[in-house]
Amino acid sequence: MGIFEKLDELHASGALPMHMPGHKRNTGAFPWLAGLAERDITEIADFDNLNDPEGLFAGLERRLARLWGAGEAVALVNGSTLGVLAGIISTLASGGELLTGRQSHRSVYHACELAGAEIRYFTQPFDRDAGTALSVEPEEVARRLDEYPGVRLVCVTSPTYDGVISDIRSIAQICHAKGRPLMVDCAHGAHLGLPGFPEGCGRYADITVLSLHKTLPCLTQTAAVLINLGLVDPGRVRRYVSMLQTSSPSYLLSGAIDGCAEFLEREGPGAARTWRAGLDDLRARVSGLSNIRLFDGGGAFDYDPSKLLLRCDGHRLAALLREWYRIEPEYAARDRVLCMTGMGDSAASLTRLAEALTRLDPLLPPPPPAAPVPGIPVRRLSLKDAAALPGRLVPTERAAGRVSGEYVWSYPPGVPLLVPGEEPDRETIDAIMSADNLHSGHKGVPDSIFCVDLPGKV
Repeated sequence: MGIFEKLDELHASGALPMHMPGHKRNTGAFPWLAGLAERDITEIADFDNLNDPEGLFAGLERRLARLWGAGEAVALVNGSTLGVLAGIISTLASGGELLTGRQSHRSVYHACELAGAEIRYFTQPFDRDAGTALSVEPEEVARRLDEYPGVRLVCVTSPTYDGVISDIRSIAQICHAKGRPLMVDCAHGAHLGLPGFPEGCGRYADITVLSLHKTLPCLTQTAAVLINLGLVDPGRVRRYVSMLQTSSPSYLLSGAIDGCAEFLEREGPGAARTWRAGLDDLRARVSGLSNIRLFDGGGAFDYDPSKLLLRCDGHRLAALLREWYRIEPEYAARDRVLCMTGMGDSAASLTRLAEALTRLDPLLPPPPPAAPVPGIPVRRLSLKDAAALPGRLVPTERAAGRVSGEYVWSYPPGVPLLVPGEEPDRETIDAIMSADNLHSGHKGVPDSIFCVDLPGKV
């Protein structure tokens, strides 16, 4: 019996809930909760505990491990951010460095800050025409591991927000030969490995973090951590998951994970083939447009065809898609639009998008040059020290040469232009002042940056 079926059985039984939550499944009094409250319970007898699974949830996690070819799996209801935090902290809480790419998600940086760990970077090629980072080169990982002997964990984002996939099998072999575990932030790739899509990484990486909700039929915040035994202690990962995840995990979300897993087992291959066929048709229809240029993954090790990265006058295209066609893209910036597809897209929805792009193409100017990506600023303080020091807001145009006490993110996807402890140069400041999708710890960006007070810096 699935989780939702068991919850429905409980509701139909007429059992009196003298426990949380406070709505007491009384949708007559609270009609806005109809369809939700009937399945919303806390941990009660015979319903297991997501943070200490022994029955219902233990079975779910075994199913997740089988689906993605991993040794173990941990279901999450606080998103893939939780998985990244737990994976990194469980490995680096007792010290060491993380090797990763600069364009890692903000959760990677937050995990290092919480663990008191420092970050080392590998470099990766950048497609300046498409304006996106390309695949991580295995040889670059090997070089950096030799250069930085203090690295205890390697973290690779694959696929990226833009859909670029790295050679995880080869990277894992290099890491393992040097005795280092590999974690893959695969938040955007839970569908990889299904028919018609590139291979997934669950059987190669020591820790793989998946967001089920991003591309699969599941609810927002649903995710999973996959663990392969050997270089990583799954008990430590689970310990930090239970510390960081809510102590009142939602049965609505965990039930959605269960339903998604059952669907993938029963209908996943057929649904994936249908999805891929629709994507191939869409890509064929828009690949020859003049003013909307579709990134095809050229130069990358592999590419996720479900991501539609469109180089164009991004703000104009997004506005027309919304106003004329009621189509809401995932992300829009000055020089691009990203449309994310998912297993729930039908042939009709993909055709609707293709037709809209085809009709709008002649109304747009040629795409502007891709926004430049600044280099990595010089680090003056550790993440932990910089985040703890007092400071003040400094006008952004005067922040060059100061030491940042906060993150400045490009969001989405949540990658940093500036990290606490770094000293921005003029190139970084210019990039911050010209960007149109920035977030930070305060609301002043790009007008001001919180900088730490250091002797001689006023």
